[in-house]
Amino acid sequence: MKEIRRFQVRGIPGEVTRADFEGRIVDFWAPEGGSDNVLVAHDGQNIFDPRTATHLRQTWKLTQNAIRVAKEFNQKAPLVIGVFHSSSKNDPHGRVKDLTPEDIFKSGVKPSKPIPDLSINDLRGNEYLERIFSNIVPAIATQTKSTVLPEKTAMLGSSMGGLATLYSFVNHSDKFHTALAFSPHWVLAGDELVDQLLNNLPPHQGRKLWMSRGTKGLDASYEPYQLRADELVRQKGWNSNFITKVYHRSGHNERSWSRYVDEALRFWLGKSVDTNSRS
Repeated sequence: MKEIRRFQVRGIPGEVTRADFEGRIVDFWAPEGGSDNVLVAHDGQNIFDPRTATHLRQTWKLTQNAIRVAKEFNQKAPLVIGVFHSSSKNDPHGRVKDLTPEDIFKSGVKPSKPIPDLSINDLRGNEYLERIFSNIVPAIATQTKSTVLPEKTAMLGSSMGGLATLYSFVNHSDKFHTALAFSPHWVLAGDELVDQLLNNLPPHQGRKLWMSRGTKGLDASYEPYQLRADELVRQKGWNSNFITKVYHRSGHNERSWSRYVDEALRFWLGKSVDTNSRS
C-alpha cells in the first residue's frame, strides 16, 4: 500500500486517506483508534470525494451516514473502504471487467447486450474480489488499528456493484456476513443471472441481505427480475435477516442511493427485523 494523499471531507472528522494498491486506488477512513465494524464499498470514486464522483460531484455521503447511524446504536463508527473501479481512457470497460460476476458468464450465461471489444476472457471479477479480501482490507485494517470480523463486516454496491456484492456473498461469505446490494443490474443477463447468483447464496443463519431498487430510469427495468430475486431468496429461508425495498420516484444515481443508504446501514448495524419491508 502506497499512500497518495490525505484530504478532508465535510461531515467526516479527521482525514480520508487515498492509497495505491499496485494500480488499484482506494479511499478509506476510520475513527480514531480504529473500529471493529468494517464497511467495504465498490465504486470508490463516488464514496468520499466529490472531485472524483462520476455524476455531478455527488457522493453517497456514506461515511457521514455511517457515523450518524452507528451513534444511534451506541456503536463506534465503522472503518469505511471505497475501492475504485479501473475504468480509464486506456481501459474504458474496466468497471465492467471488475464488477461482472466472472464465473457465471464463463459458465455459459450470455449477456443481454454484449459489449463490443469486450471478451468474456477479459473479465477479472475474481481477481478484483480476491485482492479486496487478501490484500486491501487487511492492510487498511492494520494501518487504522481496526479489527476485521466477518460478523461485523459488510459489503455495499450499486448497479454493477450490486451484482459484485452478491457475487462476493456467494464466493467470500466467510469474509463478511452482510451484503447491501442497491439496484442490482439484473438486465445484464436477466433471469439466468438472477437464478445463478441467488441459488448459490450462503446459508442465511448469522447473515443479512439487503436489496433495493427505484422506479425511475434504469431502475424501472429491474422490476421483474427483482421480484424473481426476492422470491428465490425467501425460498432459501431468508426471512427476518432479509430486506427488499422499492423506493418510488427514486432513480439510478448516487443522489438517490444516498437518500436511503442510512436505512441499509441501520439494517446492518442493528438487530434483524422480523418481516420483509417495502416502502
